[in-house]
Amino acid sequence: MRISELLRLVIINLSQNKFKVILTSVGIIVGSATIMMVLAIGTGGKMEVAEQFKNLNAGAIDISYESNNIAFGGGERGMSVRAGAPNRRGIPGGGMPSMNNNFFINRGENENAMNQEKIVLSTDDMEDLAVFVPDISDVTISYTTTTEVEGGELEAAGSYTIAGVKQNFMAISNLSMIAGVFLTNENDENKEKYCVVGYSIAKEIFGNVYAACDDVIYIDARPYVISGVLEEMGSVSSGISPDTTIFVPYDTGVKYITGQNISPTITVISADVNRVDIVIQNIKTILADSYANAEFTISNAGTKMEAASESNNTLQLLLITMAVIVFIVGGIGIMNVLFVSVKERTNEIGILKALGCSKRDILLEFLFEACFMSFIGSILGVLVAIGITPVIESFSVRVELSAQGALLSLAFGVITGTIFGFYPAYKASSLIPVVALNQE
Repeated sequence: MRISELLRLVIINLSQNKFKVILTSVGIIVGSATIMMVLAIGTGGKMEVAEQFKNLNAGAIDISYESNNIAFGGGERGMSVRAGAPNRRGIPGGGMPSMNNNFFINRGENENAMNQEKIVLSTDDMEDLAVFVPDISDVTISYTTTTEVEGGELEAAGSYTIAGVKQNFMAISNLSMIAGVFLTNENDENKEKYCVVGYSIAKEIFGNVYAACDDVIYIDARPYVISGVLEEMGSVSSGISPDTTIFVPYDTGVKYITGQNISPTITVISADVNRVDIVIQNIKTILADSYANAEFTISNAGTKMEAASESNNTLQLLLITMAVIVFIVGGIGIMNVLFVSVKERTNEIGILKALGCSKRDILLEFLFEACFMSFIGSILGVLVAIGITPVIESFSVRVELSAQGALLSLAFGVITGTIFGFYPAYKASSLIPVVALNQE
């Protein structure tokens, strides 16, 4: 029997049992939709991770200090943690502090707190790291605070994030300007009242990003000239979110906005991403000389990216496992239906064999039926995946559908039908004509 005749026979059999074909294909429909959604969610997750970390340099290392201790003293550079311990510059800590040295001791605190002092990372620490830590390409320091901002189309003062940064912050954070220029070293050294605003801030305050350039906003009741507007960055997973931040020169912010009440972060860029661990060890050594017994929070962008990617891969693996299980269940359903079909059509098989159909013809007929059912189920699964995409996206899950995902879903469906349909087809082809004709 020719292949065209076999296909015609298969189509006739399937068209006469449309409802049974749809029910048989339910497992394949679900499996195909799951496979397509797994790939779409996995791709969307990878793109989301890439976008969230696009403003982080792969070799970036962030250094910060968080303390629950009461703030003592002040000054441009934090003092050593333990009184009497010399810092990196050879200046002794100075012994037991007293009330006359601006120490304010909480009566509920342990007396050991008298020997501790707030650590504030400074530009001196940044310069130390730049000089004494090898294998780094750049280093900067920044801090954030929140304060009142007025101007533009704002009817009342609003609370916004203010970031004090150095000129090289833009390059280190992979930022780019949509209008104007970024802050300069001269702005910082002269403590000039200039600022750069994020894309969302510019639209919110002025209604137009280009209208914001060279205009004035009032930060903490002082006028600041907007020297530029940043391009839109979208969401970021950590650090400063550029779109919703106003950037001012580092020293300008210290003088007019925050005073010394800041907790800066020093960002070091490793020249070689493969030597980040070594650079971190060198950083710890330098900081230990300046601040004895202090524990700094040191993190690197590579570790953050790997953690986010691993989380996404774990989710994708879980979904793939679910899809495989669904496909197996769907394949077993096809197998059961074909076994029933062989039982119901035993006389038909006997007649076909009596008319000269070979064992191969019968095998191909039932195998084609299995493939057609799984193919139809796969197509319906792809349509289901497309249909439920808006529902999944409503839960803040990024879904990136693709033609490759659809083709892979179809391929998985057909392969499943072929594998699970082979044995029933083989059993049908192995029937003895005389026995099949006499089967009631």
